[in-house]
Amino acid sequence: MLKIIEKTKIWFAISGIIILIGMVSLATKGLDYGLDFKGGTVIEINMNKSFDKDQVDEIVKKYAPDYQSNKVNNTSIEIKSANLTNEGINSMVKEITTTFKGSAVTNQENIGASIGKETRNKAFQAVIIAAVAMLIYVGIRFEFKFGVAAILSLVHDVLIMLTVYSVFQIPVDSMFIAAILTVIGYSINDTIVVFDRIRENQKYMRKSNVTELADASITQTMTRSINTVLTVLITLISVYIFVPSLDNFAKPLLVGIISGCYSSIFIASPFWVIFKNHAAKKKLAISK
Repeated sequence: MLKIIEKTKIWFAISGIIILIGMVSLATKGLDYGLDFKGGTVIEINMNKSFDKDQVDEIVKKYAPDYQSNKVNNTSIEIKSANLTNEGINSMVKEITTTFKGSAVTNQENIGASIGKETRNKAFQAVIIAAVAMLIYVGIRFEFKFGVAAILSLVHDVLIMLTVYSVFQIPVDSMFIAAILTVIGYSINDTIVVFDRIRENQKYMRKSNVTELADASITQTMTRSINTVLTVLITLISVYIFVPSLDNFAKPLLVGIISGCYSSIFIASPFWVIFKNHAAKKKLAISK
């Protein structure tokens, strides 16, 4: 049986150091909000054939150093920038259409700063609502202590994700919310598997203390957790390699999924043990 709970301070220290780095980065560099959250211009150009995205990017960066570009359907490119002027747009489009014969703008859209701010607020509201809903669900299905432990592990995962986005200055856009919600969903699922085993083992390990109970349950579900995360990682690595347009989604998700697996084993269960021990001590003190 693995002795996970006995090393709780080590697991918490590892997470604490990473999150501290993230907090320092957030305080000094902040987050690089993308076009979806701060407003700007979106231009889609149909290249009319397969093309070299790097060649297009070389042109775009001359007019929009802050640009983001995504290849769409192998024959179109979507360009986003918060600082493109009308003159810059015209010059950029002219150079692209001259270089790539037959190409043409198929869509151009301006996103106002107020709309971007509203999108950002709603995105964070979505994350909070999801977390609260999960707290209620876990609290009802198991017990409130399980729910609180699960939410703390989710907070851990979100902070790890924010650390990655801030340290590496990955643009925070709609993909950020998708990545966060995906990680939250994965993490809570993995955590519930462990908690479900703890609840089941409570029936058969009545003489064991909560530490032994948690260690036994984690040991029994460890193989399942590792196999699951490896399967997901293989998929994400494939996306990262073969779908370059989604690399800003795949990279943080790789970290988030690993963090979710880590937190379900080394964060959620230790927190549950801490809460159970605290409740037992409090009950004992009252009885005296």
